[in-house]
Amino acid sequence: MKFSRALHMGALTLAVFMWLPGCALFSGKDESRAENLDKLYAEAREDIAGGSFDQAIKNLERLEARASGTLLGQQALLDLAYAQWKSGERASALASLERFTKLHPSSPAYDYALYLRGVLNFNDNLGLFGRLARQEVSERDQKASREAFQALSQLVQQFPDSKYAPDARVRMDFIVNSLAAYEVHVARYYFRRGAYLAAVNRAKQAVTEFDRVPAAEEALAIMVEGYGRLGLKDLSRDAQRVLKQNFPNSRFLSADGLEVTSKPWWRVW
Repeated sequence: MKFSRALHMGALTLAVFMWLPGCALFSGKDESRAENLDKLYAEAREDIAGGSFDQAIKNLERLEARASGTLLGQQALLDLAYAQWKSGERASALASLERFTKLHPSSPAYDYALYLRGVLNFNDNLGLFGRLARQEVSERDQKASREAFQALSQLVQQFPDSKYAPDARVRMDFIVNSLAAYEVHVARYYFRRGAYLAAVNRAKQAVTEFDRVPAAEEALAIMVEGYGRLGLKDLSRDAQRVLKQNFPNSRFLSADGLEVTSKPWWRVW
């Protein structure tokens, strides 16, 4: 799946507000200090552009401390979060973003801070589909996906006209599908092991929590078969009716009845 170019934006294109010239914030004897801050920020941006994230982090930490209370200080903190993320320091990046949202709730870059938090968590879970086939379900944690969805949802609600909102909506759709797919994966896991009640409960959760997603088709199929194995014929028929109504051409429906396959809905090979 391809996303917009915002996914590859990089710190050099992340600036969401302009750093005012040093002379506008400092005067007289402090002018040299402003020039030093500008130089330090330029060096940090060069480090990021060149992939020297560890050095960029050091410079941005110094810059944020020296430019505290200014727009440059805010930008330095955002760039710091980005550099920490790119250097593999995810926890530190999240902490920096959390600090930014607490210290600068009225910042003109607040929408970007939410977006970066969403992208950071989103990318942490981007390989979900590839890992599902190779990983035990008990080892997979969907916390990152849910946190990404929360941040992106807040962005869309608070800043619907933000330039980051369109990409955020695309990512939100993907996250919803991946979360639903995970619930179905768990349901399938239980079903194959004969834990039909647990399978039905997870499949039902996928249907009720994530409405109108592709994974709902298999979730309903598991409910039909699971209720049947439990001897709950009425519930099985109800689930089958919903399956036929919403997915009349479902691959799980055949002339011989329901067919729950072992092949995940998202596998096309």
